[in-house]
Amino acid sequence: MSGLGLLVAQLAFATLVFSGPLAPYSSQGVGLILFGNFAGCLIVALASGYRGAIAGLSPALVVMMAQMGSTIEAEGEALFATAVGAFMIAAAGMGSLCILIGTLRWANAIRFIPHPVACGFVAGIGGVVCLSALSLGGADLATMAVPDLFEPAALSKWVPSVLYGGALYATIRRWRNPLILPVSVVLLVGGYQAVMALAGMSAEQARQAGHLIAISEQGSLWPAFGPDDLALVDWTVIAAQLPNLLVLGLVALILTVMSLAGLEVALGEDLDWNREFRAAGSASVVAGLSGGTFVSMIVPASYRSKLLGASTRVTGSVCALVIGGALFFGGGLLQIMPVSVVAGFLLFAGIGMIAEGLVRSRRRLPMSEYGIVILICGVTVAFGLVEGVAVGMLAALVFFSVRFSRVDPIAGQFTGSTLRSGKVRSLPDRAILLECGAAIQGCRLSGYLFFGSAWPLTAKLKQSLEGPEPPTCLVLDLQAVSGFDFSAVSVLGRFFRAAAASGVQVVLSASSESLRSALARNLPPAVMAGLSVERNEERALERCEDLVLEAWEAQMRGTGERRDALLLRTAVDLERRLERQAQFEDLMERLEPWLAHISLVAGKVLRGGGREDLLLLTEGRVSVYDAGGERLRQCAAGDPVGPLAAIDGRAARAIADEPCRAVALEAAAWRRLEQQDPQLALELYRHLFVSRVEAEPPLG
Repeated sequence: MSGLGLLVAQLAFATLVFSGPLAPYSSQGVGLILFGNFAGCLIVALASGYRGAIAGLSPALVVMMAQMGSTIEAEGEALFATAVGAFMIAAAGMGSLCILIGTLRWANAIRFIPHPVACGFVAGIGGVVCLSALSLGGADLATMAVPDLFEPAALSKWVPSVLYGGALYATIRRWRNPLILPVSVVLLVGGYQAVMALAGMSAEQARQAGHLIAISEQGSLWPAFGPDDLALVDWTVIAAQLPNLLVLGLVALILTVMSLAGLEVALGEDLDWNREFRAAGSASVVAGLSGGTFVSMIVPASYRSKLLGASTRVTGSVCALVIGGALFFGGGLLQIMPVSVVAGFLLFAGIGMIAEGLVRSRRRLPMSEYGIVILICGVTVAFGLVEGVAVGMLAALVFFSVRFSRVDPIAGQFTGSTLRSGKVRSLPDRAILLECGAAIQGCRLSGYLFFGSAWPLTAKLKQSLEGPEPPTCLVLDLQAVSGFDFSAVSVLGRFFRAAAASGVQVVLSASSESLRSALARNLPPAVMAGLSVERNEERALERCEDLVLEAWEAQMRGTGERRDALLLRTAVDLERRLERQAQFEDLMERLEPWLAHISLVAGKVLRGGGREDLLLLTEGRVSVYDAGGERLRQCAAGDPVGPLAAIDGRAARAIADEPCRAVALEAAAWRRLEQQDPQLALELYRHLFVSRVEAEPPLG
């Protein structure tokens, strides 16, 4: 059933492509299209990741191929040979590009086409298909006056086409039976033959009256194009058609993306796009070189394979064989084909595309996005497919830029009051940082920075510079930034110059080498030298805290009022800290029989004798790092530094920042302590608990 429907569709498409100036070669043209679809459908059926795949020529490309054929400036057999040569180059070129995309695994990078742009393409091409169908059926709206359309001779041609196309669309939409199309074709062909017999009209008379397809009298559809025909190709004419060839290939690529996306939605499962691109590309190369035609997935027929439980490679192979078998019937099949059947089927395809792209999308899209659909559709119908593609690409660029610029690149914000580094600070320093926390402001950036998002970003950042109390430091964490363009670098560079003029220290965290190189090329040396670059956010915070403390000391030099206030605020904390230090020293003295003393130089990795050994610092500082080398926190005297899992679940190692002393309570000694002196063990547990609760919060 799918094979018969596909055969009827390809016959109609081939008839339209090889119409007008190419009509004398319609028999050879139909043979080429059928053979190309036979080869392409067979390759996709065998190579696609979806076993029920059925492929063929899309109606969206038919009109473009027909228009290109009508503009080729050649005559006689050179016209046919040049047109076929142009189709072969476009199809093989697009197929090679698809193979390259699939081989390099780039398919996922191009699979996202804005939905309004895709709908505009579909609706616009559907409108052009409908106009072409009416023209083929005898109602050329571009050249005929309105009164002429209603002459009896004209009505007898285009009215049956419109009635058949409309009835076919309504019937298939209502019942969705694949037999409707081939059965309706058989009934209409038989009906035309019966009417001709009753009217005593010969096939030649019907053909001259425009009721039957005007086709050359040839005994066979294949072979239709051989090596001798290549000598007739006018390559200068093909060179002049290069813009049309590029547009044709681009539309074919877009249709490949849209067909795969549509099939995924219909099937409810993910496809391997790289494999599908390789399969479609191989099919288009073979179909292009052998038949001058493109091949893409036919979503309704492929989805029907799943609905009927025929998701096997046999389904697509049988469809290909049905098309291939038609090659051996010669031109007899086409000589009895009514024009209204071909035009009606094209009208049916065009109506379906308009309904999908223009009507159904209205219910799914907001009015702002639906306007893009109308714009692309209107330009395509009014001015042509090339102009429609150009407007579509421009609309896609604008749509992407506007939508992407609305995504806030600032994923999070913080100040020195809400987030501190893991460095151990004295109580006075901690009080200063708490008081001056607003002097440190930070932003975590994410996504791709480009001209559309850089302007809103810098506008927000400049607000902090223009406030009554500008910050001392501004941290820009670039860990989650995926990339940037030149416009973003330029805009950020202007902001950095403004920050330097305002006396604000900008600290870049986790910036890429490419960004730093781009900034160095666009910033004055003095401004670039003033930027502080740190490997991660924790180090950037530590740098900013040091600068805030230095600024506070410089501001308080020679004054005692604020120093006295600071001493009063920290007096209670200092007293508590001294008391805890005394308790810790007393605890260490009582635990002396169970402890082993350790001395380490700066840079030495701290590890106990076993995973359950307890390590306590008695002097110096130790930094704890995760597996990626990021510092989680810094420990001081009295803090436990092992086992690591007890400090932080992410901890992988601890390294001495300076010469340190520590004590180790081995697992065996720990168990003896619990048995022999449970009260002392309880005091040790209390100390560890308080140390964990009062420890400075790690980064994040």
